[in-house]
Amino acid sequence: MKKSIVILLHIGFWVCFLIIISIMLAVFYRSSNQAVDQTARVLNAFISLFLFAIVPSIITYYAYYFLLFPKYLQQKKIYLTVFFGLIISLVAAIIGYILIRYFIESGQIMDMDEAGKNGRSTAVRTIVVMSFIATISGIGALVIKGFITWFEEIKLKEELKQKNYETEMALIKAQLDPHFLFNTLNNIDVLIVKDASEASNYLNKLSDILRFMLYETKTDEILLLKEIEYIEKYIELQKIRTANVNYVSFEIKGILDNRTIAPMVFIPFIENAFKHSVNKKLDNAISVKLFINEENIMFVCENKFDPNRKLKQESNGLGNDLIQKRLNLIYADKHTLEIVKQAELYSVYLTINNG
Repeated sequence: MKKSIVILLHIGFWVCFLIIISIMLAVFYRSSNQAVDQTARVLNAFISLFLFAIVPSIITYYAYYFLLFPKYLQQKKIYLTVFFGLIISLVAAIIGYILIRYFIESGQIMDMDEAGKNGRSTAVRTIVVMSFIATISGIGALVIKGFITWFEEIKLKEELKQKNYETEMALIKAQLDPHFLFNTLNNIDVLIVKDASEASNYLNKLSDILRFMLYETKTDEILLLKEIEYIEKYIELQKIRTANVNYVSFEIKGILDNRTIAPMVFIPFIENAFKHSVNKKLDNAISVKLFINEENIMFVCENKFDPNRKLKQESNGLGNDLIQKRLNLIYADKHTLEIVKQAELYSVYLTINNG
């Protein structure tokens, strides 16, 4: 919490406290019928109330604030908090009472007890009342200190959460980028052997992909249209290795408005689909669909695979655990992910609410 706000909280407390004192003085002032002595009586009342209420309250307030709260209450030592709190209030009241008696004996103020001679006899009662007032001020200090501490802890947790988020996202992106670059370069290498002229065309697509990965993925959100353009270029690069034009189908349903989405949310599933779909002669071996409506964006990716084929560990692409972790970071409680693995069909259903 900003220092200025903390100072304002303290000032606000003491302003309220002084208002109460002022009300007490006003009542005393109006009850006086001796016009000549009114000024002296008000001054006497102010000094008496200052020693009676304000001095013990100041001592107790800051003792509770700087000592009692951090050393006992914050450590959840409730019984010690109550015990030392009462001791502090009592000591503050005794100090205030001693000052009152000093000013009375020196003749600087009049005894609050009209009888005068009974002043000392009411010492215990006076100290008890002063202790009670001081304790109320101390409780106010605990409330203010507790609120400030709570606010700072919430702020610290948010900052730590944000740092953890940024760190995890950076680690995930570090695993994403080299993987995509490796795949696309392999595809271009295959195409160069077959058709150098066509390879030049795909090199331009690769350039666009690299530009997308270097610049667009650094932001938290991009236009859905750009994400789709990236997917289309990625699919084109993957189709280099097959002459079957129906090997992959990509369908979009809905209106592409100014909808935004986190970059590279869908591509890991598409990448894994290409890695697990080995028979390039099959029509619709990979099917990618995107449904866009006002409430959500639904992504469906299905691929046919050979259940008897075992992929090498390094060829498995980005794992589902890491993909799910990224989704949880970006779209916590705003997405549903369902993965269905049947005999020869692997399906991914991802819905992002208010995408």
